[in-house]
Amino acid sequence: MSAANTAIDQFPLIPRDALFGNPTRAQGKISPDGTWLSWLAPLDGTLNIWLAPRDNPDDAKAITSSTDRPIRDHFWAPDGKSVGYIQDKGGDENFLLYRIDIASGEEVCLTPFEETRVRIVGASETILDEVLVGLNNRDAQFHDVHRLNLNTGALELVYENNAYAGFMSDDSLTLRMAMAQNEAGGTDYFRFSDGAFSDEPFESTAMEDALTTSPSGYTVDGSILYWMDSRGRDTAALYAQDTATGERTLIAEDDKADISGAMQDQKTGEIQAYAVNYLKTEWTAIDPEMKASLDWLGTQFDGEYGIMSRTEDDRTWIVWNDPVGDPVASHIYDRDASTLTPFYVTRPELEGAPLQRLHPVEITSRDGLTLPSYLTLPAGSDANGNGRPSAPVPMVLLVHGGPWARDGYGFNSTHQMLANRGYAVLSVNFRGSTGFGKSFLNAANKQWGLKMHDDLIDAVDWAVSEGIAVKDKVAIMGGSYGGYATLAGLAFTPDVFACGVDIVGPSNLETLLGTIPPYWAPLVKTFHERMGNPETEEGLALLKAASPLHKADQIIKPLLIAQGANDPRVKQDESDQIVGAMKDAGIPVTYVLYPDEGHGFAKPANSIAFFAVAENFLAECIGGRAEPLGDVLKPSTAEIVEGEDHVQGLKAALA
Repeated sequence: MSAANTAIDQFPLIPRDALFGNPTRAQGKISPDGTWLSWLAPLDGTLNIWLAPRDNPDDAKAITSSTDRPIRDHFWAPDGKSVGYIQDKGGDENFLLYRIDIASGEEVCLTPFEETRVRIVGASETILDEVLVGLNNRDAQFHDVHRLNLNTGALELVYENNAYAGFMSDDSLTLRMAMAQNEAGGTDYFRFSDGAFSDEPFESTAMEDALTTSPSGYTVDGSILYWMDSRGRDTAALYAQDTATGERTLIAEDDKADISGAMQDQKTGEIQAYAVNYLKTEWTAIDPEMKASLDWLGTQFDGEYGIMSRTEDDRTWIVWNDPVGDPVASHIYDRDASTLTPFYVTRPELEGAPLQRLHPVEITSRDGLTLPSYLTLPAGSDANGNGRPSAPVPMVLLVHGGPWARDGYGFNSTHQMLANRGYAVLSVNFRGSTGFGKSFLNAANKQWGLKMHDDLIDAVDWAVSEGIAVKDKVAIMGGSYGGYATLAGLAFTPDVFACGVDIVGPSNLETLLGTIPPYWAPLVKTFHERMGNPETEEGLALLKAASPLHKADQIIKPLLIAQGANDPRVKQDESDQIVGAMKDAGIPVTYVLYPDEGHGFAKPANSIAFFAVAENFLAECIGGRAEPLGDVLKPSTAEIVEGEDHVQGLKAALA
């Protein structure tokens, strides 16, 4: 064991519960009139919504009583009379909309339909008791648009949809636009008037711009439509389009990254500030008063910060701060008084824990692309603080899902656990990751298992050459696409990784595309153009070649797989297939199945149980530390389908 790795023993183990259990509080918000605070917190072990008067936050009560699945998101109705949330069943992603009346405490389901997924189509700054919602209860492929009264629950059909993938409305809750995929794999945008959509689109994108161009919303008076737009350029810029003349005005751009977000005036809808996220998020204010507030907040915080909630008069904000090396905290910001009042620390049990900094790094791929990445080192390994260990350490390559998503800067529970156990942790924005311009994104088209995988191997080679990683002690781990990358890593490059941890990763791209959720069908051409079209001979060959299932017999290193039985995106059969193939080839594999989960872990007990198995699996493979399993499996629903003998302590824990 290297000297750098031995240093980790000076630091205490951070308990899994503190990293993956319920937060003490999360997602703090303030009512539109500023009189109430709300947040998520456990009630009898399950996350629920809590409410307290702003002037007496200690007088808090739970206003929901979920006992099974945690509530993971909530919002205030525009009129402040109710709080809402969406919830599915067992991870099936058929989300329904629920309302809690603030005055009476009554809770009702506003969309009481079976096998239905609700979408919010539009909300308003002036119509405070209604929203537009999309419901696919008539046809699972298409969401019909309804006007929903949030107080009475009355639903009125606005538009029966048999063609479009999405819609946009203005502040009057009038449909203004619909989106549909075109033959090129891009998007066509159609205007709505007189109860129908135009035959010809008023804007279109080619496939190369489809994931980097989209409308961002109208001003309240409907005169301006904002766009994040990469057409005719590489990175997505922020434009304002005059809805009467079609004239476009450039507001903001960045050479390295797409414009990643914006803040709008709540009364006018005009852009007040915009964000760029390359390695870190940087906000630029256009509005002078917004600039003064953001500049002041920047003097108060280390690390990242942002705004979670704003009152209707915009004088009070709920602000979060992620110091990265300390737990996330939230504050109540009085803009007039320039004061910050502590609201809560999300995970106070981590205060004083040996949390590690996240180091943004740039890695160059073999064909010259810059891969924005993030590195965390074990405590005590970086004696001179230069972002490199004194001696190489075991490493986990942690691959993000999507793949059309990205890793970012900020507190990461998985990074912290793995670093605390003695590993360097490297997360790479490989080609196909979003946020870095369309050239970077499109460089991944039809490159699953090819250049996308090469980027990950190049990152491993970089870490070894930089003296970060021990060459024969590198694991690969990830969820969704990251799970696929894990399977591909062990199957296509069996000598690079010492072991792999796959969470809900597809093993057979042909069956993956054949079982996508029905509401993704209007966008299926995106998958065909970016992965391979199984309806063509060439596309099918490409998908088969990129499927780890067909090379399962080449996997020679230990593999741990986790799967949710109700996953609508990556069906259980994706894990069953490769586990069966490995068994047929006589290759050891450990398979953990969760009968009450979907695409990942919603229940903390299941998350804690899985990471307990994973850290003990990794300890056996590449030699880090691990908190013993103990009784961690008992509160979870984990079923060990295969391979209880291949993880240290697992057989004893089951007994």
